Amino acid sequence: MFKKILIANRGEIACRVIKTARKMGIKTVAVYSDADRHALHVKMADEAVHIGPPPANQSYIVIDKIMDAIRQTGAEAVHPGYGFLSENRAFAAALEAEGVVFVGPPSPAIEAMGDKITSKKLAQEAGVSTVPGYMGLIADADEAVRISGQIGYPVMIKASAGGGGKGMRIAWNEGEVKEGFESSKNEAAASFGDDRIFIEKFVTQPRHIEIQVLADKHGNCVYLHERECSIQRRNQKVIEEAPSPFLDEATRRAMGEQACALAKAVGYTSAGTVEFIVDGNRNFYFLEMNTRLQVEHPVTELITGVDLVEQMIRVANGEPLPFRQEDLKINGWAMESRLYAEDPYRNFLPSTGRLTRYRPPVEGPTEHGIVRNDTGVFEGGEISMFYDPMIAKLCTWAPTRGQAIEEMRLALDTFEVEGIGHNLPFLSAVMDHPRFVSGAITTAFIAEEYEGGFTGTTLDEETLRRVAAATAAMNRVAEIRRTRISGTLGNHERHVGDDWVVTLQGMEYPVTISADKAGSTVTFADGGVYRVTSDWAPGQPLARLEVEDAPLVLKVGKIPSGFRIRLRGADLKVHVRTSRQAELARLMPEKMPPDTSKFLLCPMPGLIVKINVAEGDEVQEGQALCTVEAMKMENILKAERKGVVKKITCVPGASLRVDDVIMEFE
Repeated sequence: MFKKILIANRGEIACRVIKTARKMGIKTVAVYSDADRHALHVKMADEAVHIGPPPANQSYIVIDKIMDAIRQTGAEAVHPGYGFLSENRAFAAALEAEGVVFVGPPSPAIEAMGDKITSKKLAQEAGVSTVPGYMGLIADADEAVRISGQIGYPVMIKASAGGGGKGMRIAWNEGEVKEGFESSKNEAAASFGDDRIFIEKFVTQPRHIEIQVLADKHGNCVYLHERECSIQRRNQKVIEEAPSPFLDEATRRAMGEQACALAKAVGYTSAGTVEFIVDGNRNFYFLEMNTRLQVEHPVTELITGVDLVEQMIRVANGEPLPFRQEDLKINGWAMESRLYAEDPYRNFLPSTGRLTRYRPPVEGPTEHGIVRNDTGVFEGGEISMFYDPMIAKLCTWAPTRGQAIEEMRLALDTFEVEGIGHNLPFLSAVMDHPRFVSGAITTAFIAEEYEGGFTGTTLDEETLRRVAAATAAMNRVAEIRRTRISGTLGNHERHVGDDWVVTLQGMEYPVTISADKAGSTVTFADGGVYRVTSDWAPGQPLARLEVEDAPLVLKVGKIPSGFRIRLRGADLKVHVRTSRQAELARLMPEKMPPDTSKFLLCPMPGLIVKINVAEGDEVQEGQALCTVEAMKMENILKAERKGVVKKITCVPGASLRVDDVIMEFE
């Protein structure tokens, strides 16, 4: 077995590989850019080598720098993780020439299947059903428009070497093709060092289901069943599960056997994933093959008990697979929620900054299942603008799909993240969405169910009453603590009353509280009674309560006369007041936000790539104004209505913060 492995990656996947290598007794080498000098994967590895400036195309995807790190440390093998150089044939070939083992498929297989254009041609030659499209190289935007017209709208513009949603755009007309073609090329060049683009028909209402394969160097190939990856936003997976709630055993077997046949046809070894689009009649079409470990591999590990990273290392070392196809059963159900540094209340735009609080749920067995959290960050660490915005992959396992969803709900409720915008509220909202719970999902789920963006969830009446009871009890604890503060006026005592008015989500609940040593009893004016027990203390950001013997987990912040409460995708201001205070509060005027309608504000920390207009130009609704790059993605900002540009306050190359003014309109 190898004595030392270099991980040519960063973040959570580098940490993930280090954990398995450590379990196997293998020493690890991390590589890092200037931005990652204090990153978790650097701390975890036995050795670490600096490889350059923050941009990936000056560090993580520069083959010569990785090769130098290998020579410096004497690493015998390299695990590429996903993204960066994981599907780069030239990198695999360079390792082979150096006599270093690549923990992945041989370079000819990467060339055959890692390139989306070539892989689709090979799949067609092998008789595999594929999505209609143009597989040749596309010279410019005009040619892209012509080809798109022949295929028929809508079309998907994709980077040949792409992955993770980078270099991908859906276009519904000629204008969007021209715009998307240029952005896809730029993103592909920046992320993968390869700007080749192809176009295929975008199939509406599909499910995205993929098959995990594992092949050794002795002719053995197995499939480890499927993953459902239909919950996507901007072609980027957000929630995955295994198995799929849609497939039957016959379809699963057919997809698995076809995936293995395709892998064997190109001499594939190691872990890989064959992705399919599946329609409502369970007809499946080959989409692409990812010749690497997938981001969502933990859900497969949870339902099969197979450590895929360990098997990749053992296959690279020449060992045969220790199991056969008939040994691989589906055990229970697993969910994965990707925690991104993206603000759902600002159209999921990237958010950067320092993690002032980062407390994941406790990993390991629970009363009904398992919680797992794959992460590459820590409290006090910084989320950089240079890399993918994923913070962690929260996974749960349980015997059934319903139980796995409930485990995920509780895990999301207890996951504390502060300091940056993040998508925890959105993930919680999806877990509670009736359509997701039913399993009736497609890749259009987010676009259809959150068409106007995510603005939070509205809690049902019973949940509101439970929250009202909980916060009334919490307020009583806080009030009692305040009565004990020293320095009060002589001959004066502060008494805590029993009657309060709880206001939340536009509703008022007059309540009366009585308490004993075991907890509080909250009686509503309409006669409803709730028993509340908790060990919460003022100042704690997480409250775990029992309300009527059912668990309730609240993220707690302080506001005047109450609490900021977050749970299940809702962000509430809860006021707990005396009757007189509530009466006066109704008379208070509402503070209106400032008018920013005449300004284009930067929606995220990022870099101005391009300014499309000049001062004095008249712009139309929907016209592109500028392009901002953040976290390897280009974001085109467009005019919300007709107007005239009065002033432009920045230039291409400028770094901006959230809400910095880009331009002003007359």
